[in-house]
Amino acid sequence: MKHTLFAGLIAAALAVPAYAEDYTIIAPAAPGGGWDQTARTMQEALQAEGISDTVQVQNVPGAGGTVGLAQFVASGQGKADQLIVGGYVMVGAILTNASPVSLADVTPIARLTGEYEAIVVPAASEIKDINGLIEALKADPGAVSWAGGSAGGADHIAVGLIAKAAGVDPTKINYIAYSGGGEALAAILGSQVTAGISSLGEFKAQADAGTLRILAVSSDERIEGVDAPTLKEAGLDVSMQNWRMVAAAPDITDEQKAAIAADIEKMAQSKTWQDALATKGWADTYLAGADFQAQLDKDIAAIETILKDIGLVK
Repeated sequence: MKHTLFAGLIAAALAVPAYAEDYTIIAPAAPGGGWDQTARTMQEALQAEGISDTVQVQNVPGAGGTVGLAQFVASGQGKADQLIVGGYVMVGAILTNASPVSLADVTPIARLTGEYEAIVVPAASEIKDINGLIEALKADPGAVSWAGGSAGGADHIAVGLIAKAAGVDPTKINYIAYSGGGEALAAILGSQVTAGISSLGEFKAQADAGTLRILAVSSDERIEGVDAPTLKEAGLDVSMQNWRMVAAAPDITDEQKAAIAADIEKMAQSKTWQDALATKGWADTYLAGADFQAQLDKDIAAIETILKDIGLVK
């Protein structure tokens, strides 16, 4: 009887799942931005769903995420409890800043979310649709000023792709980079620039309020609740999504990578995470494993090509 009881206790102990990993997530940007929001939403979901007992978020801003990436690579070697968020903008920053570290130096886990770009003008603008903006761009590229985020980032790349698709030399675009979304929005609303470009979520409230007009979005199909055509509808072969990802530290074991991937997959499928996506207007673009690595390689090559076309990368 004692032997049976002891065996039962052993079996029960072995059935208990491994102790949850306590993660630290590096948000390689200042508080409040997209990467910070992604990291803190991950923190909330991992803890609320019981996937991890304690999750810390650490902000390391600078140079389009490359400062945080370099710190992560240097200090995270082999540490299974360290994660970093990044995305499309980081890929561009690695190239434009000639960063000594890249995403090849970390362990990509999954693409998590995405947002489409929106092209806007002030409600009082004489430009009424995307065709009017493209006509002005073709007539005099330098006379059309665009407000967006950091040089070489998703917004800048999108303008380059639009120019290229319209038959305009991408090196001639007049792109004005702003360090924060608030500054760019003020410039657009104040008619200091011709047009603005950023993730749709940055402009949705002002568009709904009638102070901005959305001319087009960079999605493949029209977005529900947004009264604007796609760039493809306007005859511009441009489709682009500003995606965000999570990566683990370099030099972790295959077993550690698999455990982290399982945690992130469970988080991405959870009600807490899915509710947050709906609230924030983020698209669920979850992609993991070899499929994500293949897409990442493809995106890096495409971003390098357009940055060379714009003249930001030699």
